[in-house]
Amino acid sequence: MALLGQMMSMPLLISSLIQHAARHAGDTEIVSKRCEGDLHRSTWAEVELRSRQLAQALGRLGLSAGERVGTLAWNGHRHLEIYYGTSGSGLVCHTINPRLFPEQIAWIANDAQDSALCFDLTFLPLVEKIAPQLVTVRHFILMTDRAHMPAETSIPNLLCFDDLVAAEDGHYTWPLLDEDTASTICYTSGTTGHPKGAVYSHRSTVLHAFGAALPDAMACTRRDVILPVVPMFHVNAWGLPYSTALVGAKVVFPGPHLDGKSLYELFEKEQVTFSAGVPTVWLGLINYVSSQGLKFSTFKRTVIGGSACPPAMLATLMDDYGVEVVHAWGMTELSPLGTLSRLSSKHLALPPAEQRRLLEKQGKAIYGIDMTIIDDARRELPWDGRSAGNLVVRGSWVISSYYGHEDTPLIPVAGRDGREAGLWFPTGDVATIDEDGFMQITDRSKDVIKSGGEWISSIDLENIAMAHPAVHEAAVIAVAHPKWDERPLLVVVTKPGASLTRDDMLKFYEGKIAKWQVPDDVVFVNEIPHTATGKMLKLKLREQFRTHTLPSA
Repeated sequence: MALLGQMMSMPLLISSLIQHAARHAGDTEIVSKRCEGDLHRSTWAEVELRSRQLAQALGRLGLSAGERVGTLAWNGHRHLEIYYGTSGSGLVCHTINPRLFPEQIAWIANDAQDSALCFDLTFLPLVEKIAPQLVTVRHFILMTDRAHMPAETSIPNLLCFDDLVAAEDGHYTWPLLDEDTASTICYTSGTTGHPKGAVYSHRSTVLHAFGAALPDAMACTRRDVILPVVPMFHVNAWGLPYSTALVGAKVVFPGPHLDGKSLYELFEKEQVTFSAGVPTVWLGLINYVSSQGLKFSTFKRTVIGGSACPPAMLATLMDDYGVEVVHAWGMTELSPLGTLSRLSSKHLALPPAEQRRLLEKQGKAIYGIDMTIIDDARRELPWDGRSAGNLVVRGSWVISSYYGHEDTPLIPVAGRDGREAGLWFPTGDVATIDEDGFMQITDRSKDVIKSGGEWISSIDLENIAMAHPAVHEAAVIAVAHPKWDERPLLVVVTKPGASLTRDDMLKFYEGKIAKWQVPDDVVFVNEIPHTATGKMLKLKLREQFRTHTLPSA
């Protein structure tokens, strides 16, 4: 009979993170640049109190455990309070990407069956437009104070966030939940059909917070001043709202002000030491400081992910501005962190150029994540830095199924010795892994465009083009872009005798999809190559238009 440990049994709960921060870093600042235009200052203790008040308020509105609370909001203290007030009380926090097309947002809110929707002032017009389509939302809550509530709105019974919070006394005890209880839902970008929901648990979220804060991951400490540029609606800001509470760090939220000038001034004013975001944001910041002849006084470290960090950007930040760049990879289904590129002690003796080549890779798996590469027969491939295979992962914060889907995406994998190696999640990426465990993405198995850290579905763009009466066939591929990493190029075969111009084709997209997802250019060809089974051969198209220069470039 096994001998059991004689230790306290305490579930891993999100509420324990905010309680710890309030108790042991209660006077540490939470700074928010808000939609109202002011710079708001709070503390971890105040955030925890307001989170408890919010939990009371949502309960008074009739929301019960398991119900979903949607958000359309920037990075700020109110959004942080929703993170903890919902999950901590047994509700489920559902962050929605406001950059999606309105119909997509409505579809996602309905699919998650959101009971309440909290949103920033910026998104009032958007919510007014989609509110009639939100069939499950009973409460609309504007994240502002009484002074900034609109005099008129089409939203019935619009509630004021600050009023709801102020009406409660905060005498609330966080419930003792099962650690496997759902805490948050994040949706994929719907690269193949409708988006899918990834439902995280309290346990997976707390473990992810631990893993993300590790020294060879984001290396978060209570001595840091952390500014998450990555949005809180983008896979929970890569877990930073939780990791910062875990270590008790000062947090600075930029709100909607993400231009280079605003970010630089906030970095300097609040003495930011660490930040995280997609390459597009850093390009804007670099361009601003370069054009103004500026330097950073405290900014020393950044994690760049969402799309591959260009080597030139890594070199500029590290060599010209003394900012350490940690290249990272992950995905919604991984909560999202999977790998970060940091050197081991054995690499410190390598020449700088070889060290830099390692740092340009997506990096090594952090504890909590395992990964490998497999061939099409699902056999594990060698880690030699040359063999490219389908990247699969498993771990404590990897999904086992999607919300509302009974089937599992997990697949069995055979080890190199032929024996069963368990179930793994197929990422859809093709990668190599070298002898030291450094992973590098070499291709994508899905024909998706990654623009400025956001995904664009080629299928959606093709379907819209195919609806044009003059189009016989259409394909969308990714073309390199100096600012956005990739942008969509539409390749069209017109019907015999039909007349169609580039401008007419692009105009056809108006009102059918978000403006930033519209292709940058259109090329007309006599035919699109196909495989023997009739599928479009996009590999050949990518080769054909590899050097195509987009007008926006």
